[in-house]
Amino acid sequence: MTVPRDPLPLCLADYELLAGKRLEAGAWAYFSGGAADELTLRWNREAYDRLALLPRVLNGGPGGHARVNLFGRTYAHPIIVAPVAHQGLAHPDAERATAMAAAAQGAGMVLSTLATIAMEAVAAAGDTCRWFQLYMQPDRENTLRLVRRAEAAGYEVLVVTVDAPVSGVRNREQRAGFRVPPELVPENLRGLAQPDPPAPSDLQSAIFEHFMAMAPSWCDIAWLRGVTPLPIVLKGILTGDDAARALDTGIDGIVVSNHGGRTLDTAPATIDVLPQIAERVAGRAPIIVDGGIRRGTDVLKALAAGAAAVMIGRPIVYGLAVNGAMGVAHVLRLLRDEFEAAMALTGCTTVADIGPHLLRR
Repeated sequence: MTVPRDPLPLCLADYELLAGKRLEAGAWAYFSGGAADELTLRWNREAYDRLALLPRVLNGGPGGHARVNLFGRTYAHPIIVAPVAHQGLAHPDAERATAMAAAAQGAGMVLSTLATIAMEAVAAAGDTCRWFQLYMQPDRENTLRLVRRAEAAGYEVLVVTVDAPVSGVRNREQRAGFRVPPELVPENLRGLAQPDPPAPSDLQSAIFEHFMAMAPSWCDIAWLRGVTPLPIVLKGILTGDDAARALDTGIDGIVVSNHGGRTLDTAPATIDVLPQIAERVAGRAPIIVDGGIRRGTDVLKALAAGAAAVMIGRPIVYGLAVNGAMGVAHVLRLLRDEFEAAMALTGCTTVADIGPHLLRR
């Protein structure tokens, strides 16, 4: 008897369905779940559906492209691979495969501090993996060690995640009994001393007396700005006030992000707050946005609302789980093709033509 094969994925939603069949239940809960009731997770997606695009006609002509320049490097399109931890849960080749795919598709990539593969090996696998996502360590010395390693490995931008001083309440993971397997120790943290976790008897006071006591502050960001020449991007900004303070601290860019709905549930959808933040930033630094992007039309809407580029996370892991590096490359190609088609249908020859005049609620 012939076993029917899964159909060829035609869009990112197809990859999500296939990944749900391939991934172990705990890994699926980890990658696809959000915090608490997962309202923010859902709002991220629904907010794009509430935005309409206005087509513009008779704008043909030569010279069109989707290229963008960010921090001195030109990319083929404004779709960046977001930092996703523990990719070894999805495929044995993990971040190495993702980096190969990103390079093949001309996409920038941000490597997670909590990667399965060491930063040096991932950088060697793909020459567009040149952004390193940094979780500030409780010990500044350890943070500086990570920064120096990233500099030596050829990373060109530091992306500091600032919206997760504690983990969100992830009920879906709890119900699945998810734990990171001990063999998937984050390679970038190997050899760095980590603080002892609170004892079970201290869990009630752990948030304030343990985690928040060691969480980074604006003073730490100012210190980081003083110890590295690399551009620094803060990931996890949702208000104009925080965006303005970041720029005043010498930060070079921001990522409008709610951590994919994985930390504070009922935080607003990123595309909903993006225009106000873009107005406050007023072109002084590039803005990147993530959360809920599943179609090329979503990419165009994000740029029309004020972003210079977008990051995608979950779809990358779904492609990785389904077909390794080839799956990731296909996810990026599908999204890029959809984005370029949306550009053409809204009369945009380059990304510079994209603006709020194309959006209607």
